[in-house]
Amino acid sequence: MHGRTHEPRMLADPAAAQAAARWRERDLAVLWHPCTQMREHPGVMPLVPVERGEGAWLVGRDGRRYLDGISSWWTNLHGHAEPRIAAAIARQAGTLEQVILAGFSHAPAVELAERLLAIAPRQAGRAPLAKVFYADNGSAGVEVALKMAFHWFRNRGEHTRTKFVALENGYHGETLGALAVGDIPLYRRIYAPLLAEALFAPSPDAYLARPGESAAQCAARAADALADLFDRHPGEVCAVIVEPRLQCAGGMRMHDPAYLRRVRELCDANGAFLVADEIATGFGRTGTMFACEQAGISPDLLCLSKGLTGGFLPLAAVLATQAVYDGFLDDSRERAFLHSHSYTGNPLACAAALASLDIFETDGVLDRNRGTAARMTALAAPLAAHPHVAEVRQAGMVVAFELARGGNRDTPFDPGLRVGLRAYRAALERGVLLRPLGDVLYWMPPYCVDEAQLQLLAAATAAAIEEATACA
Repeated sequence: MHGRTHEPRMLADPAAAQAAARWRERDLAVLWHPCTQMREHPGVMPLVPVERGEGAWLVGRDGRRYLDGISSWWTNLHGHAEPRIAAAIARQAGTLEQVILAGFSHAPAVELAERLLAIAPRQAGRAPLAKVFYADNGSAGVEVALKMAFHWFRNRGEHTRTKFVALENGYHGETLGALAVGDIPLYRRIYAPLLAEALFAPSPDAYLARPGESAAQCAARAADALADLFDRHPGEVCAVIVEPRLQCAGGMRMHDPAYLRRVRELCDANGAFLVADEIATGFGRTGTMFACEQAGISPDLLCLSKGLTGGFLPLAAVLATQAVYDGFLDDSRERAFLHSHSYTGNPLACAAALASLDIFETDGVLDRNRGTAARMTALAAPLAAHPHVAEVRQAGMVVAFELARGGNRDTPFDPGLRVGLRAYRAALERGVLLRPLGDVLYWMPPYCVDEAQLQLLAAATAAAIEEATACA
């Protein structure tokens, strides 16, 4: 099923088109969509009712097929409706669908925790991650990690350690705690009065390298700035939170792994925790199971979600060291970590995650991805010559295309031109889902994507860039 190719621009028959139109009407009558200015529906932004998924394809109610070039917000790993994950969920549903995890336990939660800890990033000479705390989604996982870090120091009587350090252009979710350590104005600005104060360090983003400066040198300069920030706030920082290797929502900006090594050293030297937000970068997206592996470092707290269940169900996991866990053991309940979610460790979601990990092992996913990533490199290379492409960059299974007027990094397009939106619509017309981040297009397809689909992805992207920038 998942390897089939189809003509993506097939026309819907009149009856199917009418059925899709009725679904759009029903949707707009009752739904409020995420990350959307609803006034733009249905005129400016197409609304696509989806009937089903098949591997890398999404199939609309009108019969049109769309290659899911962004893994449905970076969640899907092995393909839509992957039968092995679906079967695992069905089996679990016939046994136990949900149970309170306070005072109770179940096999899928235990088995998943064991397997996550077994594959977690390790660092020579450092205690491994040893405990797993479950949450419901990525933002909730970040909230858990932030609260753990703060509370741990409070339990030790270090009441001055109240600040978090995050990176400029970073993103960690949209609940208030996670938003407080994010630095994307579109999401943060309006809620700023509600947010806890965080310290923001310069991003090691290699796109910001000075003339003649390598990615590693750019990372070193950013790390020096982080060191200065620690010096200005001695004994005040409880944790540094970073997206290893790849700032996703910030425009798929990438940095050299050397930065992570320096951050690990600086956290140790200053007695602060390192929180690695691998919600989007984990499970093979950047070429290794976890992006931290590319720097040879292990964090104190590791946040996982999105691809954790293969894209089937919401689930988050925060992996902590034994030292973090031990900091909450006491006779006082106030010193316990009392954070909770109703669906913590949901058996169905844990079963999906276990099935996804099985697929990694049986299908040799990481090895196969290396070949796929090489094809993505080759197919993306010609687009670098486009006069309005400022950069093509890649980290494993993620390729990004930075669009700027005349290919000049210092000359972005006028926001009124809405180049990214134009590209999005043009790609949809060609049967490919590319949801831009501003004027950055990117590929982050499911791992089951095949050669024909990759060629379609490249051709549609080239046409979308050409059409979107023709107005420049």
